[in-house]
Amino acid sequence: MDGINRIRGMTSLEGKQGGDTSISAADIGDRAYSIITTAFAVCIPLLLIAIAIEIGRAAWPALHQFGFGFLTSSEWDVPAGKFGAAPAIFGTLVSALIALVLATPLALGVAIFLSEFAPRWLQQPVAFLVDLLAAIPSVVYGLWGIFVMIPFLREYAIPFLRDTLHLGSTRFFSGPAYGPSMLAAGIILAIMALPYISAVSREVLRAVPRSQREAALALGATRWEVIRDAVIPNARSGIIGGVILGLGRALGETMAVTMVIGNRAEISASLLAPGYTMASLIANEFSEASNDMHLSALMAIGAVLFLITVVVNAIARWLVWSVSVKDGA
Repeated sequence: MDGINRIRGMTSLEGKQGGDTSISAADIGDRAYSIITTAFAVCIPLLLIAIAIEIGRAAWPALHQFGFGFLTSSEWDVPAGKFGAAPAIFGTLVSALIALVLATPLALGVAIFLSEFAPRWLQQPVAFLVDLLAAIPSVVYGLWGIFVMIPFLREYAIPFLRDTLHLGSTRFFSGPAYGPSMLAAGIILAIMALPYISAVSREVLRAVPRSQREAALALGATRWEVIRDAVIPNARSGIIGGVILGLGRALGETMAVTMVIGNRAEISASLLAPGYTMASLIANEFSEASNDMHLSALMAIGAVLFLITVVVNAIARWLVWSVSVKDGA
């Protein structure tokens, strides 16, 4: 009996040791997985910091020589070594503003239709087609702008705005209609920003609790009054975040804008005049930078664009996050 008990004790001890071994292996795997995923997550801000440092280092000679005047000067004379980013900054902001004015009502209308009115069988196909706009390469948008949109603007849209709506006497639609213009760039950017605004708005509208809609209906509100007074106010911050996210997309677009904006470094109040954006200026001249100061000036423009887009996207993410937190609470 003593021998049997001794054997059972040894078997039990081996089982415990085996169990401890398996637990230890699982614990090691969890720790390794945690370390690897944490390293991947840390790489993103480190990469962002590395890009900022490199752009800032390359832009410093131009910023040091021209100072704040680099942002306010309109002169861009490469042979004379004079560089001013004001026309490019102006063109970037104006084209992005036009894009938001055109894209926001359309994107919000699509989002409201899909979240509130569309039958279930229609929601997914329409949402897929709208989101598909974000997957089209920008050069395709540019080609479409050159061969379809610009001729349409020159032959039909601009004469309608001038003659029928009598906008030709205003500063915004004065001067000859060349075709490539700030207006054309704004329309292209509106189409490219629309899926981002629509997708975010659609999700935040769906995140509004159903109890908000039912309470408004119980009080006798119509369908439109429910959307206006109960749904949209609760999703306002998220919708604004989506709009700002679309703004970030419009600010950084390069190829399509370069193909339709006209690429002329001047500030004009007319939307029919050619212009420049920061991204298109870099794309046009970076490969032909003739000296170190020219290259540094282009990098300085890149630094300004980098800073603007980071700030805009950070604000958008914060607004969307605030809606999620409020809804979770």
